[in-house]
Amino acid sequence: MNSSTKRLIFVILSLLAVYVVWGSTYLALVFGLEGFPPFVLNGIRFLIAGVILFLYARAKGLDLPTGRQWWNAGRVGVLLLVGGVGLVTIAEDLGVGSGLAATAIAVMPLWAAVMGGLFGSWPRRLEWVGLVIGFAGAVVLAAEGDFQATRTGAILMVLAPLFWAFGSVWGKRLSLPSSAMTTAAQLLVGGVVMLVLGPLRGERMDGVPEVGAWLALAYLTILGSVVAYSAYIYLLKEVRPALATSYAYVNPVVAVILGTTLGGEILTGPAYLALPMILAGVAFVTLGSRAPRIT
Repeated sequence: MNSSTKRLIFVILSLLAVYVVWGSTYLALVFGLEGFPPFVLNGIRFLIAGVILFLYARAKGLDLPTGRQWWNAGRVGVLLLVGGVGLVTIAEDLGVGSGLAATAIAVMPLWAAVMGGLFGSWPRRLEWVGLVIGFAGAVVLAAEGDFQATRTGAILMVLAPLFWAFGSVWGKRLSLPSSAMTTAAQLLVGGVVMLVLGPLRGERMDGVPEVGAWLALAYLTILGSVVAYSAYIYLLKEVRPALATSYAYVNPVVAVILGTTLGGEILTGPAYLALPMILAGVAFVTLGSRAPRIT
C-alpha cells in the first residue's frame, strides 16, 4: 500500500469519526450535564484526554512543543474548545436541545469557507454548491421538533461556530507541533482554562453524579475528545477546510436519529426532506475536495 492510498484511508476514517462520533456527543452532553456543570464537565474530559494523548505522543518519541508552539496551540485550543464546545454546552445547559445545537453548528462550514477565503483559500465551485445545499438542509431540519431556545442560548449558538471556524482556519497558519502533540497541547490548555473559568462563573458540583453522567463523561473523553478531536486536527492538516468542516452537516442527522431512538423525540416531515439535502451537500463538498488536491 503506497503512501497516497494509506493517507486516503486515514482521511476517510477520520471523516467517519467526526461525522458519527461528534454527532452523538450533543446527546452525550445532555446526559453529562445531569451530573456536572458545563465548564467542569468539559474541563475534566479535555484535561484527561490531553494527558492521554500527551503520554502517547511522548511514547512515540515526539518532541516537546517549543514555547511558541505551546502558545499557538493554546490559543487555538481556547478558541475551539472554550469558545466552540464550551459555549455549546452552556447553551444546552440553558435548555437548547441537542438537535437544535447540532443544527446551529451546521453554519460553521460556511464561516470556515469565508474565513478561509479571507486568508486566500476560497472554496471551489462544487464546494460552494455543497455548502449552500448542506446549509439549506440544516435550516429545513431546524423545523423538526421543539427547537425553542432561550435568548442567551440562541446567542451562544451563533457565537460558538464563529469561534470554532476562526480557530480551525487560523490554526492552519500557525507554527504548531506534530499532529498528536498539537491535539494534546490544545486539549491540555483548553481543559485547564475551562476548569479555571468554571468556578469563576459560579459553577459548583451538587453532590456525586449518577452513573449515567459518569458514563457520558467517559464517552465524551475517549471517543469525543481522544478519537474524534484527534481525527479533526488530522483533517485540518490534510484536507481543505470545506471538507474538514463538512461534519457539521452530518452531525444534525446523527443527533436527530439518536434523539428519536434514545431521547424519545418524534420524527416528522422536515427531517425526511432535510436529511437527503444534508447528505447531498456533503457529497458535493467531497467531490469539490477531490483527491488530487487533498493536501
